[in-house]
Amino acid sequence: MDRFKSKLIGAVLSGLLLAVVSGQASAQDNERKTKETVAMSQQVYEKLAEIQEMIEAKDYASAQRAIDELKVRKGLSDYERAQIYNINAYSYYLQERYADAIKAYDQVLAQPELPEALLLSTLKTKAQLHFTQEDYESALKVVRQLLAAIPEPSADVLMIEGQALFQLTRYDEALVPIKTAIEMYRDQGQTPRENWLLLLRVIYFEQKEYELMIGVVKELIAYYPKDTYILTLAGIYSELGDTKKQLALTEVLYEKGMLNTASHITNLANLYLLHGLPYKAASVLDKEMKANIVESNERNLRLLSQAWYQAREDEKAIPPLERAAKLTGDGELYIRLAQAHLNLENWSEASSAVEKAQKAGGLKRNDTANIMLGMALFNQKRLEQARRAFERAASDSRSKRAASQWIAYVDSELKRRELMNQALPESAPRERDELLDVIEDQG
Repeated sequence: MDRFKSKLIGAVLSGLLLAVVSGQASAQDNERKTKETVAMSQQVYEKLAEIQEMIEAKDYASAQRAIDELKVRKGLSDYERAQIYNINAYSYYLQERYADAIKAYDQVLAQPELPEALLLSTLKTKAQLHFTQEDYESALKVVRQLLAAIPEPSADVLMIEGQALFQLTRYDEALVPIKTAIEMYRDQGQTPRENWLLLLRVIYFEQKEYELMIGVVKELIAYYPKDTYILTLAGIYSELGDTKKQLALTEVLYEKGMLNTASHITNLANLYLLHGLPYKAASVLDKEMKANIVESNERNLRLLSQAWYQAREDEKAIPPLERAAKLTGDGELYIRLAQAHLNLENWSEASSAVEKAQKAGGLKRNDTANIMLGMALFNQKRLEQARRAFERAASDSRSKRAASQWIAYVDSELKRRELMNQALPESAPRERDELLDVIEDQG
């Protein structure tokens, strides 16, 4: 049984249990009207009790027939009519005939001199039924009737007004009753209800009042500790640009095993990178990819390779780079792969990666690619091919100086290789060393 239904049953039963008096006239005329207003004859009381049992047994048809018969009975007091419509409204509610229930409550309110308790409970219930129908304008109108009838409205009633204004996106107006209700609870030494604090948090979010949100979310964490609220707090710090606090909270949640979605984990990895912790970023991504929590798609593989690269773990950066490059055919990824191979002095793999990059096209810096290719070819002793790569790089003014230096160096190596390969001139062997002849003659 939901909370609203249980309250409704209580309201109906309390109405039936009000003082049952006979229909005899009072001795004092000035009290007669008041007594009739709250009077209920034994017969009407018993009939309403029977109807109540039918409704609880879900025999709504029989209950309705009995209600209709009771409505036309002569001599009913205003209070008795009010209670008949009250129980009728309750029956309609249980049948989810909310529009009919509201009409029945209107009939209750139409009766003169309603006791205060019945008036207030009827207005409150009617407002809640308008909420059920998502008719927030009508709900607000009824709530304000209720507020006008109460000298000192309770926090619960103020919250109904706040909720109606919230649903109408009248956030500035909604803040007044909502904050007042929460403060009333605090002043009474009570813990504000969770859904009230959540409503206040949403309003601050809609108004982009992130600083004010922090206080509300901290209260939620204190009174209703949930990891989702810690994650929300981390998100607020992100909006405020305080990524250091965001990282601290997100890392705590990850270590507790509370980050189970790919988006949360990649967000943590990006935070690690942002704060100069690439090894942690790479380790988290690598672990969660192996666990199939984070998908090994181009975007995530690129992020993983970037993290390993920034952590100067070129060997570990290569596998995700290769996979990402093959998945996308992205020339820039092949260039990054070539750089990793160059760092590891994998010359053949480096030149192959650059050639794939150039074939893929769309490179930001073709001149840089040719410098890399030339270096890889040079270290493979493929000097002529290296020279051609550096010549292509030299055609771009941004790399002309560096390429020219490389060309000069390659040319010197080509000359040295040429000299080393030159054959020495042939000469006939001398039978006797001329110097020895001179020595002997002097002797």
